[in-house]
Amino acid sequence: MMPRARLCSLCLLTLYLVTGYGQEGKFSGPLKPMTFSIFEGQEPSQIIFQFKVNPPAVSFELTGETNNTFKIEPDGLLYLINPLDRETRSIYNLQVAALDAHGAIVEGPVPITIEVKDINDNRPMFHQPKYEGSVRQNSRPGKPFMYVNATDLDDPATLNGQLFYEIVIQLPKINNVMYFQINNKTGAISLTREGAQELDPAKNPSYNLVVSVKDMGGQSENSFSDSTSVDITVTENIWKAPEPVEIVENSTDPHPIKITQVQWNDPGAQYSLFEKEKLPRFPFSIDQEGNIYVTQPLDREEKDSYVFYALAKDEHGKPLSYPLEIRVKVKDINDNPPACPSAVTVFEVQENEQLGSSIGTFTAHDMDEENTANSVLGYRIVAQTPQIPLDGLFLVQTYSGVFQLAKRSLKKQDAPQYNLTVEVSDKDFTTLCAVQINVIDINDQIPIFEKSDYGSVTIPEDTKVGSIILTIQATDADEPFTGSSKILYRITEGDSEGRLGVDTDPHTNAGYVTVKKPLDFETAAVSNIVFKAENPEPLVPGVTYNESSFAKFTLIVTDVNEAPLFSQYTFQARVSEDVATGTKLGNVTAKDPEGLDIRYSLRGDTRGWLKIDPVTGEIFSAAPLDREAESVYRVKVVATEVGGSSLSAVSDFHLTLMDVNDNPPRLAKEYTGLFLCHPLSAPGSLIFEATDDDWQSFRGPQFTFSLASESLRKHWEVSKINGTHARLSTKHTSFEERVYDVPIRINDGGRPPLEGTVSLPVTFCTCVEGRCFRPVDRQPGIPTVGMAVGILLTTLLVIGIILAVVFIRMKNKDKDNVPSAQASEVRPLRS
Repeated sequence: MMPRARLCSLCLLTLYLVTGYGQEGKFSGPLKPMTFSIFEGQEPSQIIFQFKVNPPAVSFELTGETNNTFKIEPDGLLYLINPLDRETRSIYNLQVAALDAHGAIVEGPVPITIEVKDINDNRPMFHQPKYEGSVRQNSRPGKPFMYVNATDLDDPATLNGQLFYEIVIQLPKINNVMYFQINNKTGAISLTREGAQELDPAKNPSYNLVVSVKDMGGQSENSFSDSTSVDITVTENIWKAPEPVEIVENSTDPHPIKITQVQWNDPGAQYSLFEKEKLPRFPFSIDQEGNIYVTQPLDREEKDSYVFYALAKDEHGKPLSYPLEIRVKVKDINDNPPACPSAVTVFEVQENEQLGSSIGTFTAHDMDEENTANSVLGYRIVAQTPQIPLDGLFLVQTYSGVFQLAKRSLKKQDAPQYNLTVEVSDKDFTTLCAVQINVIDINDQIPIFEKSDYGSVTIPEDTKVGSIILTIQATDADEPFTGSSKILYRITEGDSEGRLGVDTDPHTNAGYVTVKKPLDFETAAVSNIVFKAENPEPLVPGVTYNESSFAKFTLIVTDVNEAPLFSQYTFQARVSEDVATGTKLGNVTAKDPEGLDIRYSLRGDTRGWLKIDPVTGEIFSAAPLDREAESVYRVKVVATEVGGSSLSAVSDFHLTLMDVNDNPPRLAKEYTGLFLCHPLSAPGSLIFEATDDDWQSFRGPQFTFSLASESLRKHWEVSKINGTHARLSTKHTSFEERVYDVPIRINDGGRPPLEGTVSLPVTFCTCVEGRCFRPVDRQPGIPTVGMAVGILLTTLLVIGIILAVVFIRMKNKDKDNVPSAQASEVRPLRS
């Protein structure tokens, strides 16, 4: 047994070293069930707990899974005698009992549980020193194709046993790009996006990886680690798009017919097809062997090719890789006859065309595939109506369809129209088409004016644009209503400004000479106009226009007195609002078409700010200007001709006034209701706003605020809130119940700066429910309560007197009427 003196000194030492105290966090206590957590690897003689009991217990007994590791002293001191190893044993179940002097149990035994806590004393170890695996090229990135595994004997529930995998070397490492990645928790190895794209067994059939594993989750510099080698073989990807497929249209073989196959790299894949575009019908299917079928006959004329995709999925329905593109071309057979371009194809040919001249190209259509023997067409004329002057007037090129004159030139008087039957054939089918050839007149006649001189036309210069001033007429002997007989009139001389134009009546070929632009007597009083009549169709060789196609007339423009013309619709000027009176602001100019002198005047100068020189048109300031009253001043300028009809013209003059800082700041509104509740319990404050009539920048005013009197500084203070608002605050609470007028100085900081002093009335008053209560004094002219009562009593007295007088008079009148009636009854009758 260890001496007690040594045990006590050990107690003092382990007060700081012990790691195994119980749930309550105490080193000593009564005997009761307890659990202790102790880190493995502790030095021997570590004290765990000091049990205490009361007499008659004099000692303790330890039983259970002691394993020569735990010991208890008679005085209840429980301690370690050998180091703990969690990996050997993680929990010890002990019992402690209290004994009397005779060794009999007087208390307990109670269970004591020792939990061994883990420390990081084991390194992770890979299961194999070397791993081997394989991966298909173009495999899906992120999908594991192999695993590496390591084990750590430390507690997996703690950071000590948490493993972190990492690829530290990849050989070869092309362009410094990692083709492989590892899940740092599971050890699953997969391809990166770059690896899925770049791996190629023809270039690099194998790769070597060095993979490390660390404990402590890889987060500590003191973590243990291990490494292993991984050899990876790259195999060819058989999940490839097949070659394009050709299917003969309208096949009569039994369907479905296998046309191609796709195959995933491993067995067990589930295959499906999906369309690139939504079709009314999708005539393809795939089985679970990857065989692709066409399910019904195809028609190339309905759709000549198909593009769709094959997809491989795993057992959970997730795609194993990218879909493969399947291309199907429908091969043509000759199953369509030629088709005419229209019911009747019409060509035109001029009479007297030379032999061999091209009349037009006839093009039929075939629905079969272009540039194949199935769609090559041949042309042949099989009938001509009428056969005048003879048959075979036309021929057609066999494969180009070009029609030509074959035997002689045509004359319209022989036949104005020919109808041909054309046979169109491919190698299996024949179709008959109709062609109509119209013989048209040639332009061998020129237009001829009915007269060569239309005399003179006199019109005023203010004739409206669009007015018809003359009608001219020419005729053409070519076939009516054709390009050869239609007449266009053109002015060739005398109107270089384009003031006139000629419109042609499409039915009569009459020409209407029209005013197209305003006329001007001052620039062209008399003009000699020459017309030319011509056809839109060119004349045949050997025929030219001559003097019969030309005519003339003289245009005389008479003078009309016109109003002056301003050089601008609106004249503008821009000046500072503080310019001196008499300053020149701008200039207006106008001219009279007849060259008369002009006098200028102003209209609408409501403020009397301007005056104008009547001769020169110069405009001057006539009074001080004020931008705040009107920032853009608009007036009318009148130009009147001197002499003649005194015609006038009006233009606008806009004067823009630029701001000058000439308005001091002021309060933004009347502050008559500012109050503070009296008496003040604490210093109070009020907010007020200032403004300025001058122009403000986009930042707005930037006022500064201060008290106007130094004597007020001990009672009040002003603090700026922003460019327009400030706060007036009291500095103490000792104010009387009255109105204080506080003068405040406001500076606008302009150029030059202006300053205004305003008075802010602040009322100190008794408050009732947050409102200022002020007794109303008697106003002059308003009666007191006593006066009001006296007036009321006097009014009532007057009303009473009036009522009494009326009553008395009515009573007296009744008395007078009674005797009169009685007297009439006794008065004797008179004869």
